[in-house]
Amino acid sequence: MIFACAGCGGSDNTSFNEGTDILKKSIFAALNDSIRQYPKDADLYLRRAVLLSRIDAHEIANADYKKSWQLNPSKEIALQYAANLAIIGKPVERLKLLQDCIYKFPNTPEFKRLTGEAYIGAGKSKMALDLYNNLLKKDSLDFEAWYEKGLLLEQLHDTAQALIALKKAYILQPMNTYALELAHIYAETRNPAALQICDDVIRNDFARELVDPFFIKGIYYANTQQYSFAVVQFDSCIRRDWKFTEAYIEKGIAFFKQKNYDEALSTFQLAATVSNSDADAYYWIGRCYEISNKKDEARIYYEKAVTLDKNFTEAREALKRLRG
Repeated sequence: MIFACAGCGGSDNTSFNEGTDILKKSIFAALNDSIRQYPKDADLYLRRAVLLSRIDAHEIANADYKKSWQLNPSKEIALQYAANLAIIGKPVERLKLLQDCIYKFPNTPEFKRLTGEAYIGAGKSKMALDLYNNLLKKDSLDFEAWYEKGLLLEQLHDTAQALIALKKAYILQPMNTYALELAHIYAETRNPAALQICDDVIRNDFARELVDPFFIKGIYYANTQQYSFAVVQFDSCIRRDWKFTEAYIEKGIAFFKQKNYDEALSTFQLAATVSNSDADAYYWIGRCYEISNKKDEARIYYEKAVTLDKNFTEAREALKRLRG
């Protein structure tokens, strides 16, 4: 019903919005009255949409974003409308909006970059890559286009070209986001350059709150089988953020690789305590029990992993192995 009404225009939109329980709340009373009095005022619809978004009523807000855009097709409204379409999972509508904006606002590169994201979301990777290449032909210093291109190439498993693009973005704009994405690829490819980049980020983290550089260093050490060093880095993550479940998982795997199954089991159990919905934690607990020849216990935890993630292939294969 929400999606059907979101496409309605004019008074239908207003009556739909005001008929919802959310919009009967007192915080919307003044805006509802104003919209009834001035139904052609785009700013009123936008203000109500933003307020709805703040309370996570994104699907209901969609009708107001659309109405506001229809009444006043400005760049500012388009950007917020496009963000809303991304949140509620409407890639086709978002792509159409952004393509219209490229035509309407040809000198605003933001719409072109967002269109690249929309292409990716719609499974049109080649069109996204062509768009980024065209942007870079016009402006080779467009660091955001280099970054988005690098992310896309990484998704396409073209690691060599992804590194080139991400290095270019990082050189042009040495910000943490770019640094850590570059370091992550280096870590996955066992390149020690990951350590230097992470150390640079840590050195400049005066608030001492970042966990990602320690985690990436841990991944590098784990990938290069320096497991004791990896554990140190994952412990650094946990000290800064005890809820960082992935750090527990990777730390446990490092112990498992060293055949220290008791420590591995303890670490995976902590991970399951921190996040009782993490399928990986239960899977690895199962692995620890299985390798200790406690098959009944292993089966219980593999089943928990599959319950949480129906597509957990390794857990399903482990259950078949135990049944066999």
